[in-house]
Amino acid sequence: MMSVFSLCLLLCADLLDLAVGYLTVTIEPLPPVVVGETVTLKCNFKTDGRLREIVWYRVTDGGTIKQKIFTYDAMFNTNYSHMEDYRRREDLVYQSTVRLPEVRILDNGPYECHVGIYDRATREKVVLASGNVFLTVMSPPNNISVVAENTPAPFSRYQAQNFTLVCTAKGGKPAPSVYFKRDGELIEVISYVQPSAGDQGGGSAGFRGARPLISRDLDETKLQRSLSLLDPESPSARLYTERPQRVHTQGLQASEPSPATEVIPETVVSREFPRWVHSTDPLYYFSHTHIPQSDGSVVVQARLTWTLNPQLDNDALFSCEVKHPALSMPMQTEVTLAAPKGPKLFMTPSRAKVGDTVRITVQGFQNEVFPEPLFTWTRVGGRLLDGSTEREGKDLILERVPAELNGSMYRCTAQNPLGSTDTHTRLIVFENPSMMKNTQGQNSGVSHKNAMGGLTWIALVLTVTVELT
Repeated sequence: MMSVFSLCLLLCADLLDLAVGYLTVTIEPLPPVVVGETVTLKCNFKTDGRLREIVWYRVTDGGTIKQKIFTYDAMFNTNYSHMEDYRRREDLVYQSTVRLPEVRILDNGPYECHVGIYDRATREKVVLASGNVFLTVMSPPNNISVVAENTPAPFSRYQAQNFTLVCTAKGGKPAPSVYFKRDGELIEVISYVQPSAGDQGGGSAGFRGARPLISRDLDETKLQRSLSLLDPESPSARLYTERPQRVHTQGLQASEPSPATEVIPETVVSREFPRWVHSTDPLYYFSHTHIPQSDGSVVVQARLTWTLNPQLDNDALFSCEVKHPALSMPMQTEVTLAAPKGPKLFMTPSRAKVGDTVRITVQGFQNEVFPEPLFTWTRVGGRLLDGSTEREGKDLILERVPAELNGSMYRCTAQNPLGSTDTHTRLIVFENPSMMKNTQGQNSGVSHKNAMGGLTWIALVLTVTVELT
C-alpha cells in the first residue's frame, strides 16, 4: 500500500501539470537549397495552453548573436518584421511558418523558433520552448577564367621551361571541383602541394622529384637527341624547375649574320622554332588552393604545370571545367595555346615630319595569341632615340624625331613561351615646312642686320673722309 505521503506527491504533480500545461516545438529539417530559390521555415508546436507569441531568430557568430526576424503576436493577432531592410520579402505565412523568397548566401546558417504560452496558474508568466533548423544555401560559381601564370614571358629556343595554366572559379559555395582537359580529353595529373613563399627559393623543392629535364645542344646545324633518349633506363621527364634566363631575340641574333630582310623597307615577318626535342610525353602537375570569402563563398585556384613543348603544344586546346552540386552540368572555359604570328604595326602620324612625335603601335596579329605576348622594340643598326638599346611595351614613342632618323628601321619582337616573331618597319621623315619657315625668317633677320651694319660703316667712313679733306 502506498503511503499517504506518496499519494500526496502524485496528486501535487498532477495538479502542477494541469496548471502549467504542456508545450513541444519541432522544426522539419531542410535539404540544401540554391541561391535564388524560395525556402519555407515551418515551426510545429503542440500545446494545451493559450498561445502568447511565436518569434523566429537568425543565429549568427556561432550562436552568440540571435537576431529577431519575425514575430507573431497572438494577443493582437498581428505579425511584423524586425529586419532593418524593409525591402526584404520575408513574410509570415501562417503564424509559425516563414517563407524566404530568393535566398542569398548570407541567409545560410541556423534558425530558431521560440514559442511562448501563458502559464495556467498565474496567467501572467509565459512558458517558452524552442526548436532549431540549419539552412544550407548553395551557390554555383558565377565566374571562371583561365590565365597563364607569370606572363608576359620570353621565348627560349635553347632551353625548356615550365608553363602553368591557372583556372580560377569564383562565387561557389561549397567549393567546386576543378579539373583540366586537353583537346577534350581529361588530363591525368600528379597532385602536389603548392610550396609556400619561403620554399619557392629552394630550387627543385617545389615539385616532388623535380629536376632539369634534359641538356640542350646549342649547335644550330643539327638536332641531337636528349640524354634521356640515349639512356633507356632513365626515368621519365620531369619539370624543369630552374628559373629560365631572360633571352631576347636581339641577343640571339647578335652573333648571327645580319639577315637581308633588315635592309628591305617593307614589313617582313620571321619566326623562330625551338632547337630541342622532348623525349617523352609531359607529366602534368596539379595543385589547388581554396580562398574563403566574406560572403561565405570560396574562390578556387587550380594550377596545371608541365614542361612546355612549343612544337606539340602550339594550337593545343586546354579547357578548365568546374563541377558543383548546384549545377546540372559543368561550367567550362577554354583557351588555345598559340605563338604570335605576323604582328600588324600602325604608325602615327602616317606622314611624319621633322619634329613630330611618332608612335608605332602593335594593333593585332594574324591569329589569336595566348598567352599574352612580350613586346620588345629595337632599332636596327643603332640605339633608340632616348639612347637605350631596347624598349618593352605594346607601342614605341619617338619624341621630336630629327631628320637624321629618316630611313631608320625598327624591329618589334613579339614573343610568348610558344614562339617568337619579328616585324620590321621603316621610318620615313619628311621636311617640316613650318620649321623651314622659321629658319628662313631667322636667316633673313640676320642678313638684314648685317646690311644695316654695313651701311652704317660706309656712312662713317664717308664722314671721316670729308672732314679730313
